[in-house]
Amino acid sequence: MAGDIGMAGKVALLLWAQTLGLAGAQTTQLLVEPPWRPALLWDGVTLTCQGSGTASATTWYKDGKLWWQKGEESFTVTNIGTYTCHRPGSGRSPPVTVSNDDLVLQVPGRALLEGDTVTLRCRGWRNSEVTLVSFYREGTELRGLPDGAELSLSPLQLNHSGRYSCEGWVGHWEWQESAPLTVTVHELFSVPVLEGPPEITVGSPLTLSCSSTPSPLRPRAPLLYLFYQDGRVLGDQQESPQLLLPAVGVSHSGNYSCEAQSQGGTVRKSSARLRVTVTVHMPVANATITPGPLAHQLHTGDNVTLRCSVQVGSAPVTFTWLHNGREVARGPLLELKDIDVGQSGTYQCKATNQLGQDGHRVFQAFSPELALEHPWADG
Repeated sequence: MAGDIGMAGKVALLLWAQTLGLAGAQTTQLLVEPPWRPALLWDGVTLTCQGSGTASATTWYKDGKLWWQKGEESFTVTNIGTYTCHRPGSGRSPPVTVSNDDLVLQVPGRALLEGDTVTLRCRGWRNSEVTLVSFYREGTELRGLPDGAELSLSPLQLNHSGRYSCEGWVGHWEWQESAPLTVTVHELFSVPVLEGPPEITVGSPLTLSCSSTPSPLRPRAPLLYLFYQDGRVLGDQQESPQLLLPAVGVSHSGNYSCEAQSQGGTVRKSSARLRVTVTVHMPVANATITPGPLAHQLHTGDNVTLRCSVQVGSAPVTFTWLHNGREVARGPLLELKDIDVGQSGTYQCKATNQLGQDGHRVFQAFSPELALEHPWADG
């Protein structure tokens, strides 16, 4: 094999040119220095194969054909072509192309994710000056760009993916056009999904979770979260993907959403809305006769006390007494003294708790009707 064998003098960057496999699975990686794609022969390119097994077990391929078996893991390239390497146990690497064209458009040789700062550069052979440069995306010229041989795509967005090329005057020779360069921008994180109960009762705690999956290319990218109710921000940005409301009231009913942001806010994604309804738990009011049990038959001169209570709820509770459907008194007790025929009929109490500042335990409930009969009522 032609060329000098040696280790890369600098820390090379991984060329991500394949879809990642299963999480945690090791794959063979082909590193290039300088870290640009496509690599240029006149830059003194060094390729390094990394994978499982010993370095001496490395097998190299050039233009799809076996080129060097049981070779070193690193070498300096002396010929153009497309290179891959193989290591036992981790398979074959993604390809790296080494070019010697008169005009080449290059992109950084690393995974490109949303929000990154990235510049494409249009380079002439052996760094010849390139003037009157134009850039194209999918064959259409990109207008309104500043003069120069570099194209900034910062911050990167998913819609920056595509095929790019450049053209210009190389040195004092001739007008040249570069080969197309495919730029692929990966998601930094997925669109978040807001999860939580669609219905919850007054006074209960509410937990909302904003779930987003980070890219396996950058799984530890930190995110910040914002939560909204009916378009209104709830609190400040937070690192936790969860929002806890310790005890909800009826005012907490509404449409909720969340927003996940990258550090610096260059990438922002919002969830779909989640409708949360806060329902009122209606306790049962019970009317009892004290002392009891007593017959519902009344006699002239009797004294009867009716007591109204609720099984659940929170103070303050207002009690209202109804006699034959008309309000006659307020309070938890109704005392009927010296009963006469006019006090016969049906009695019912209504228990009400108005919305307090804490918004908890709001209810209005009626007791069953209680019939008190006087023997002279029909006479």
